[in-house]
Amino acid sequence: MPAKPSASPVVPHAFASTLASFAPAAGQKGQFWSLPLLAQQFPNIKRLPVSLRIVLESVLRNCDGQKVTAEHVQQLANWAPVAERTEEIPFVVARVVLQDFTGVPLLADLAAMRNVAARMGKDPKTIEPLVPVDLVVDHSIMIDHFGTKKSLDLNMKLEFERNRERYEFMKWGMQAFDTFGVVPPGFGIVHQVNLEYLARGVHKSKDKTYYPDTLVGTDSHTTMINGIGVVGWGVGGIEAEAGMLGQPVYFLTPDVVGFEMTGALREGVTATDLVLTVTEILRREKVVGSFVEFFGPGVARLSLPDRATIGNMAPEYGATMGFFPVDEKTIEYFEGTGRTKREIEAFEAYFRAQELFGIPGTPQFKGTVDYTRVVSLDLGTVVPSLAGPKRPQDRIEITNLSRQFGELLSKPTAENGFNQPADALQTRVTTSNGIELRHGDILIAAITSCTNTSNPGVMLAAGLLAKKAVEAGLKVSPKIKTSLAPGSRIVTEYLENAGLLPYLEKIGFNVAAYGCTTCIGNAGDLIPEFNEAIVQHDLVCAAVLSGNRNFEARIHPNIKANFLASPPLVVAYALAGSVTRDLMTEPIGKGKGGRDVYLGDIWPSSEEVHKLMRFAMRPKAFRENYARVASKPGKLWQQINSTRGQVYDWPVSSYIAEPPFFQGFDMQPKGGAARITGARLMALFGDSITTDHISPAGAIKEASPGGQYLLSRGVAKADFNSYGSRRGHHEVMMRGTFANVRLKNLMIPPKADGSREEGGYTLFQPTGDKRFIYDAAMQYIADGTPTVVFGGEEYGTGSSRDWAAKGTQLLGIKAVVARSFERIHRANLVGMGVLPLQFLGSDSWETLGLTGNELIDIEVGDDIRPQADALLRITRADGSVKTVTLRLRIDTAIEVEYYRHGGILPFVLRQLLAA
Repeated sequence: MPAKPSASPVVPHAFASTLASFAPAAGQKGQFWSLPLLAQQFPNIKRLPVSLRIVLESVLRNCDGQKVTAEHVQQLANWAPVAERTEEIPFVVARVVLQDFTGVPLLADLAAMRNVAARMGKDPKTIEPLVPVDLVVDHSIMIDHFGTKKSLDLNMKLEFERNRERYEFMKWGMQAFDTFGVVPPGFGIVHQVNLEYLARGVHKSKDKTYYPDTLVGTDSHTTMINGIGVVGWGVGGIEAEAGMLGQPVYFLTPDVVGFEMTGALREGVTATDLVLTVTEILRREKVVGSFVEFFGPGVARLSLPDRATIGNMAPEYGATMGFFPVDEKTIEYFEGTGRTKREIEAFEAYFRAQELFGIPGTPQFKGTVDYTRVVSLDLGTVVPSLAGPKRPQDRIEITNLSRQFGELLSKPTAENGFNQPADALQTRVTTSNGIELRHGDILIAAITSCTNTSNPGVMLAAGLLAKKAVEAGLKVSPKIKTSLAPGSRIVTEYLENAGLLPYLEKIGFNVAAYGCTTCIGNAGDLIPEFNEAIVQHDLVCAAVLSGNRNFEARIHPNIKANFLASPPLVVAYALAGSVTRDLMTEPIGKGKGGRDVYLGDIWPSSEEVHKLMRFAMRPKAFRENYARVASKPGKLWQQINSTRGQVYDWPVSSYIAEPPFFQGFDMQPKGGAARITGARLMALFGDSITTDHISPAGAIKEASPGGQYLLSRGVAKADFNSYGSRRGHHEVMMRGTFANVRLKNLMIPPKADGSREEGGYTLFQPTGDKRFIYDAAMQYIADGTPTVVFGGEEYGTGSSRDWAAKGTQLLGIKAVVARSFERIHRANLVGMGVLPLQFLGSDSWETLGLTGNELIDIEVGDDIRPQADALLRITRADGSVKTVTLRLRIDTAIEVEYYRHGGILPFVLRQLLAA
């Protein structure tokens, strides 16, 4: 069951008159902090975006005169659509959601805090989540087995064998912390479980005060919950940990971009096509750090799963949220997913009482909303699309894919290409096991990821397409690794009841997992002969997946072209076998009697999909499925044993170790002025360095520092598992930081052909010899030499991986200087005591002529102020000196405090222990 809500906060006396009564359901009484009453003092509230009003309710309700003040309420109530954003909002969330890759290190930090408390003679229970925390185990399973009815069972057995130590630790956490719950492996992806089960709509405190469901989650795609009117977004584990220990989530007052939708989707166009179009538009509009709120008559026509699909992709279009207000479609979804009648009545009554029911821009919504700016889309203009081959915002209309892939094949890597010869499409390679491979061949086809598997419309369409393909006599090539990883067990049930699962299985799309698999690099390996041929002949083979991320080396280190597509298009391209085939003009393949079969012959109509939707929304099925979380979690989970007690004893493990972040902890912070002297350059990076590049992710290479460490601990290569599964062990993780096989450190000179070496290497100074970044970092630390990293635009984009910041800190890197930062990673750097600094104007490390052998001084001064100027001093090898001004990207006053304390975790721990 979801963890229980905590008690209501102290009554905010400054606005006590806004505490009002209402009837949450027939015969019931409750109270709520009324925004309509607050609007009598601040009339501007009636024109605020819906998403900001929900944040305002939290600020109002939690106004205690200390962490949240009357001034905070006034500032947000008077929000102006266009203004300089300098004020921070203290947002107290109702709950926190974790996935296991980020949740395990967070739990390890909490356990380490209890160790500190015990050592200082304090009650370990002082360290306890103050809001409900739910961890959903969904990132651990890998697609080792596929294409058979036994795939799921075999993969889950391997999952439990590999992750036993992690699961023992989770079970310890369940009994040690009162407000910490776990949804065991095999139930689904965190975001779909959140939509279908964890989200309550409204919460009720012990004194019958009702308040809206709000949250942060340790996955950037937490924004999927925005589809049901819940305000929430992804944060790093560092920030989430502070939030669940009583700290508000602080963020700068945002711009709110209104996205108006009109019209309706055309026949044959899916929600995935829509979301890729929205992503392309909003990336172009540069909405990084903004709320995006969807409104207009087109929004009212979208189903709830379609809205959730768009909300899910907010990190890809750069927004903090992609928010959809509550309306009848939201109520219908709560009914269809088995919420109780009483819950649903309270949900609707609350939002009507707050005058927040309905989609702005439709007759149902009261009043008019002011947005910072408005972007519009006629849904009728959306066409079938994919995105790739390296970024989710690079949309390609399906009719252009084969041509565009051919062009990219020979373009230089600087132009998003693959740097192949002009006649590369003619290349044919026969593998050692006799199978022919060519550029553009699809080797992985996966229906996976929270983005689409939560949407019955596209899942039923995939099943219908598979049925028609089988009936037409089409088959999928055995060289393609096919997999179906539903977002929850509900998906399998409705595919079975609709009679479609056997057809998916017949072409290889057997259920292989319930979890986030191919989209996060858990695709499992290709057969060795394919790997050998790809590496030896530099083949550009492809993957098609219904995911949300396709950054380089994320899906598989040897698959260079990765395309995001709707589930039915994943099936279609698996049948076609290559992205060089134009599915709009060429046959998809040969069917019965050698007849050409075209995509139009097997593409399901909207009416066919609609007829089967009755199988997808059965309240009884949802209630029975999630009742098993507590009563029947599965034998594999029940067989996991763990230690008990309030303080963890840290048994020897290669998965879990006591984190080093509190070594030498005392109650007085050592922080002072932000000053770095005599630093060396660890790396020079270009644009769009993602957290995939920085954070340990995917497979662990035997020859890498991480692999060598595990071998030294007696771990066999077959048992390495993934970096993600070992996030609870800092010795493994720091060795995997900046170790991505596609990372390009531009300190290292180009090869003779102009290409750049890839991998986690640097030039150690002053000798200039090439080393692994980890090895160089350890030597710099031993020598007492600080280090810095320089980057370009969008540094740290991608998943909200706290280890991208934790690993940076443990490698001794004191500052990151970049042209711009992704929101979560910038905050995480501050949260770990690493200085984020931004170039001004047209300055960059390239314009400054950095090569890697310089000495660096950085000075902010004794009086650290948010977004202050900082001085960068460069001393070149010839002794010449260059100074430039940077912008300090410590953005808020509370972040200054975090930095002074050496990071957010020591800051929070000192507060808890002092209390």
